[in-house]
Amino acid sequence: MTLMGHDLQGQVIRPPAEAESILLQVTLGCSHNKCQFCPAYKGKRFAFVPPERVTAALGHAAAHLPDVRRLFLCDGDALILPQERLEALLGEIRERLPQVTRIAAYANAKALARKSGAELARLRALGLSTLYLGLESGDDATLADMGKWGDVQEHLRQAAKAKAAGLKLSVTVLLGLGGKGRAREHAQATGLALSRMDPEQAAALALMVVPGTPLHARLERGAFEPQDDQGLLRELYWLLEATELSGGLFFSNHASNPLRLKLRLPRDKQAGLALVQAALDGQAPLVPQAYRRL
Repeated sequence: MTLMGHDLQGQVIRPPAEAESILLQVTLGCSHNKCQFCPAYKGKRFAFVPPERVTAALGHAAAHLPDVRRLFLCDGDALILPQERLEALLGEIRERLPQVTRIAAYANAKALARKSGAELARLRALGLSTLYLGLESGDDATLADMGKWGDVQEHLRQAAKAKAAGLKLSVTVLLGLGGKGRAREHAQATGLALSRMDPEQAAALALMVVPGTPLHARLERGAFEPQDDQGLLRELYWLLEATELSGGLFFSNHASNPLRLKLRLPRDKQAGLALVQAALDGQAPLVPQAYRRL
């Protein structure tokens, strides 16, 4: 048992913004779980959490967390639940936790593709408000190389459908995912894709190659060349340069990043580019390696 979650099974990942949220585990693992770089759910077989366990967790939250107003649906693929089950779940949350005003979940293009626009709008009406979408790259070659489900156009279609349903989007991308060989193509295409999605929030994390992942095995045999700090900074510059948001937040403040930014675009774009350039020129300090982690 944890402070914000009840009877959580296995490794549980949540966005930094959900640190103070009730963590409600409704699925285990990820229904895709084939991304080369992702260590999150290796060894955890995908499954739906039985309804009685979810109900017990809601009872725990009602008894012990009556003032917490945010809730996050775990694991990495909660939106893959059948529509009828999701609607019933959101209704139960509203009934058992009336103080909750914000419900969020991870979503991938695969799960979104299984929902119609009307179904997503129904989930929004029942209280789901924010989806965390892992785009990772706007470059089709990089997505295919890393085993992501769906190409860039598929991600754009699903993001547009979610936004049309009234859902807010927080989109994650990964600096360094194309390695040194495809750095510029990956970074610039990712900025262009973010611009077309126009999410309320975009977050750039730095790739960390974790032992036990397929990507780490490639690294060990010399089949993947990771970026150094200068390469990550160049990618961050190219990414930010290509990104046009209509008022969204742009972050690179995850613990994995060598340089941490928090910008409101388009207002802060030039200031952000100037800071990245200063870091490239050695005029702005980087986060020490010892303080970077997933």
